[in-house]
Amino acid sequence: MPSPEIRPATEADLTFVTEIYDHAVRHGTATFELIPPDLAEMTRRFKALMDGGFPYFVAEVDGRVIGYAYAGPYRPRPAYRFTVENSVYLQPALHRRGIGLQLLQRLIAESTRRGYRQMIAVIGDSANAGSIGVHTRCGFQMIGTHPDVGLKFGRWLDTVMMQLALGDGGATVPKI
Repeated sequence: MPSPEIRPATEADLTFVTEIYDHAVRHGTATFELIPPDLAEMTRRFKALMDGGFPYFVAEVDGRVIGYAYAGPYRPRPAYRFTVENSVYLQPALHRRGIGLQLLQRLIAESTRRGYRQMIAVIGDSANAGSIGVHTRCGFQMIGTHPDVGLKFGRWLDTVMMQLALGDGGATVPKI
């Protein structure tokens, strides 16, 4: 497979994004959603992120989106405005090929450029070694685990919290 192009997402990519996420919801534990959102809902979510000024990237090979990553608000309270939460999803057959790493690295660089100071990863399922590994490779630190907070596929799932300081992190106060 040729190397993917990592580029900003557009609304035209959302059919592929929706297919990738649909599979993750139906078959995986990385997301705690139980019913896959349709294209209209994924479009609404995309537009909300774009309107909020958040970065969103896709990995594309031969005109087909094979993965995506975005940063969104960590929490709705205004004091969290310099902290983002990331999400990375790939076509299932393309895990462990470095594509998630490329997407996450681009997302980190762009989030830093936009002035965000912390990036949080809320990883569904403590058995999700691939996601934990790619975040570790990008410098994220393990913050903790929330045991047994999600119920999916008839079993309790943990969430793993990881964090990466961006730019100056907490060493300086941003100019507001």
